[in-house]
Amino acid sequence: MCAFTPSNSKKKTVWIWTENKQVMTAAVERGWNTFIFPSNRRDLALDWSSIAVIYPLFVEEGRLIDHEYKSVAAFAEISSPQQLEQFQISEEQADKVVVNLLDWQVIPAENIVAAFQGTQTTVLAVSKTQSEAQVFLEALEHGLGGVVMKVEDVGAILELKGYFDRRRDVDSLLNLTKAIITHIQVTGMGDRVCVDICSLMRPGEGLLVGSFARGLFLVHSECLESNYISSRPFRVNAGPVHAYVAVPGGKTSYLSELKSGKEVIVVDQRGMQRTAIVGRVKVETRPLILVEAKVESENESYSILLQNAETVGLVSPLHGEGHQRTTIPVTSLKVGDEVLLLLQGGARHTGIEIKEFIVEK
Repeated sequence: MCAFTPSNSKKKTVWIWTENKQVMTAAVERGWNTFIFPSNRRDLALDWSSIAVIYPLFVEEGRLIDHEYKSVAAFAEISSPQQLEQFQISEEQADKVVVNLLDWQVIPAENIVAAFQGTQTTVLAVSKTQSEAQVFLEALEHGLGGVVMKVEDVGAILELKGYFDRRRDVDSLLNLTKAIITHIQVTGMGDRVCVDICSLMRPGEGLLVGSFARGLFLVHSECLESNYISSRPFRVNAGPVHAYVAVPGGKTSYLSELKSGKEVIVVDQRGMQRTAIVGRVKVETRPLILVEAKVESENESYSILLQNAETVGLVSPLHGEGHQRTTIPVTSLKVGDEVLLLLQGGARHTGIEIKEFIVEK
């Protein structure tokens, strides 16, 4: 039995319920080898076991049993909130339970998470799409213990694996590099992008943005109080439409491509990252300032254009313990100041890093 780890919870279990051989193959190739079959399809389980190493389970009288007829989990089909409240499992089945919500729009995912919160029971919900699975895995922050993907379409398996891959990235620290400001220049007007996300950001957090993908600056959010405007901890005044912004999966997107529902990576001073959903994007013509920086022992220059405003700032590196300065407003920025960069490969194709000779300036 295979499990994966999104950022907001413990290991998540994934089982597959299908009679499609291609779905089975795709799931096994991605590390998911527990499959559920109707009790009358032991022949299919036997056939697949000759092709790949799988762990078959069979639905039988309110439980899931293995090939030796040992009970592995309770199984329940629930069609109303009242039925969920009355649902009971025996002690020998208390370890795992698979719940098939016949109409999960009527029974919110939060209800089932709340019903089993504080117990040692691992609850898996039957899901028919990746988006449905995501709701169950993230409800009430911690989500359920896993999902059973009941699908006949290979695409659903690929989408779920992509979801876990994006979440796994969040568990890793980004290696941010200290850079020194070498040049600041007020330029003309340009179309800049404000990115409003569906989460609140804390001091030290922002988005990774840059004119070149090889070096992305950590642009601070508007979560700090200002003399001129109220704080907006959901917003990053990120830069002009041409700039790159880091998105999940090690990819970049143009700021002009962002829209409601897309995802971006929020990063803090230590390199901790998390995924956030874009709620709104505002493009407006504003005065811009060019900022260039270099990393010690390197000749290569990295640049970003930002709105010339006090509320726009770059995140500065941490220095020891105690009270730390988190951001330097671009209006106060000077040559010699230190900021944070993410260095990576510069060549990109549709936002994906590729190995190719490229010159950008």
